[in-house]
Amino acid sequence: MLSAIRYEPGTLYLLDQRVLPSEERWLSLTTAAEVAAAISAMVVRGAPAIAIAAGYGLALSQRRGDDLDTAAEGLARARPTAVNLRWAVERLRGAPDIEAAARALHEDDLRVNVALGEHGADLLDGGVLTICNTGALATGGHGTALGMVRSAIAVGRDVHLYACETRPWLQGARLTAWECAQDRIRCTLVADGAAASVLASGRARAVVVGCDRVARNGDTANKLGTLNLAVVARHCGVPFYVAMPWSSYDRETATGRDIVVEERDPAELGGFQGGTVDAWNPAFDVTPAGLVTGWVTESGVLKALPPSVSPLPLPR
Repeated sequence: MLSAIRYEPGTLYLLDQRVLPSEERWLSLTTAAEVAAAISAMVVRGAPAIAIAAGYGLALSQRRGDDLDTAAEGLARARPTAVNLRWAVERLRGAPDIEAAARALHEDDLRVNVALGEHGADLLDGGVLTICNTGALATGGHGTALGMVRSAIAVGRDVHLYACETRPWLQGARLTAWECAQDRIRCTLVADGAAASVLASGRARAVVVGCDRVARNGDTANKLGTLNLAVVARHCGVPFYVAMPWSSYDRETATGRDIVVEERDPAELGGFQGGTVDAWNPAFDVTPAGLVTGWVTESGVLKALPPSVSPLPLPR
């Protein structure tokens, strides 16, 4: 099975996702600081994958005899929006044998993804639209939203994936399309701006996305552009599903208003104006719970999460 993370005692190997698909380059890391820098620089990305990498980063720190508190805080700050990252750091920080706990976390993520995919398989048939990369590269293996596609195909569903290119890092164009080619999944790449036309034309009968954090009321933070898909899906009468491992559900965050959205270097947008024009570069947006048809978890499909607090208002 395709994997972007390998660990050997004393060294973490990460497949550098910044250079895929033109080059398959592995980086070897030996300190928690190096792992934190790799997470921040998007060598490894995807909420489950960065949690796994952070776990191994803590294991490296323990093995070296470095200060665990410093290592844990540095790892947790590497990307603030994905709740899995801090969840993994806090979970592993107190383990007597962090290396064993990190390996268990990695193995458990694969189990979770497979279970999630099996629960979501029956929701997908025909054209499916997605954004970013939610496959094996973004997780411990199999994937979340893309894992649902894999599972649907495995049970005989005739799925044709439409992958948004996902600017500015092009995770859909570079990573999802590459993963699909590896597994011979039918995939058509579309420009981000073509997503509405894909839905309006009837080419896609469902939208399925991953998530970096889901607030207690169901508001969902995911890759920038997800909100656009949710709004258009509602307009077109197309179901919109969120693949949500329970590790991405943040009971401590009441609504999407409380989610810290990471803002990245404006230069990532391309710099075509030579720095003479202001640019805003949030990495994520927040989709209100009211636009989500269902959250697909490793324990089943939820049609609603408890609306115990005031939800994020729907876009007009």
